[in-house]
Amino acid sequence: MAGQHAGIELERTDHDAAAIDALRELVQARGGGRIGVHGLAARLVDDGRRLRRTFAPTPRLLGRKVTAAFTWEALDRRDRTWWPQGITTSALTGFADVHGHDVLVTSWYSKNGEGARVSVVDLEHRRYAHVLLVEPVLTEQGLEVKPVKVHAGGLVWHGRHLHVAATARGFVSFDVDDLLLVPESLSSGADAAVPTFGHRYVLPARSTHRGHAPRKEDRLRFSFLSLDRSGREPALVVGEYGSPQQSRRVARFPLDATTLLPAVGDSGRSAAEIDDRGEARMQGVVVVEGTCYVTRSRGPATRGSVYVGTPGSFREHRRATPIGPEDVVWWPQTQSLWSVSEHPRRRWVYAMRRSGLPA
Repeated sequence: MAGQHAGIELERTDHDAAAIDALRELVQARGGGRIGVHGLAARLVDDGRRLRRTFAPTPRLLGRKVTAAFTWEALDRRDRTWWPQGITTSALTGFADVHGHDVLVTSWYSKNGEGARVSVVDLEHRRYAHVLLVEPVLTEQGLEVKPVKVHAGGLVWHGRHLHVAATARGFVSFDVDDLLLVPESLSSGADAAVPTFGHRYVLPARSTHRGHAPRKEDRLRFSFLSLDRSGREPALVVGEYGSPQQSRRVARFPLDATTLLPAVGDSGRSAAEIDDRGEARMQGVVVVEGTCYVTRSRGPATRGSVYVGTPGSFREHRRATPIGPEDVVWWPQTQSLWSVSEHPRRRWVYAMRRSGLPA
């Protein structure tokens, strides 16, 4: 991806590890526990919500390029509080070595101030579970657990790190091994010590990567994220959702091979390579072997587009997706791009074969 350095950088701030430990100890003392994403995956078969396969997907409803589609249980499908946004996979994280197959993870944000959550989605068994994202804080009064209030427009799972897009804040990072099962005695009632808004699982934030720019108006909006494995070392790709009057930049941050986090220079910050030739109303971008695939929404009544090629030289595939397409991820084992749609009663997790989207 051609581009230029524009003084846009990332700076990491770690959250209070003692507060995370205090939350874990509290949960364990009351009969819950730190089960991690692997423990949750093992519980999904017998204890997860049901994912429903949409058979014979029709182009009129789902989009011309959709080859497989799944939808949520009825309550999640029509819920107007929680809205699907981001998507990533466990591919190449070692997850499949443990469980025999990989999973998808999607993100949702709450319109009622309840923060953001992720859903671990097991297509093999057609089960899923929601996990609330939280930030534990130690105050003079003791442990306080707050929801992570971000739009969660994009996700990347890399190693043990799960990165969640936070728009103006940059992105928030989690360790998937920190996932906790919270007992009902801690999470229910007006004085709940760990308010979960009905969620049985929580994941505490480990760090925040904040964006910096020479001028306030140049700051990058972290609307969505993806992982680019096209080069010698993986890179984090960040994109901006924007109207035709706003910037629609795509940024690339090299990742450190040891930490798997954005590589830092002498300044202690991570420098970006910027390309300002993105499409209007981009919802997600992923790079596969040097080719960009971009999802674009076209309002609440029109199916979305997929752009293929390189910034400044895209081919548009119109009506390729359902109405309201969001983030996109490449899942190499399936040879498909996967995405989610957001609007109530029109919510799918769906696949599009890469071979059907030529540049």
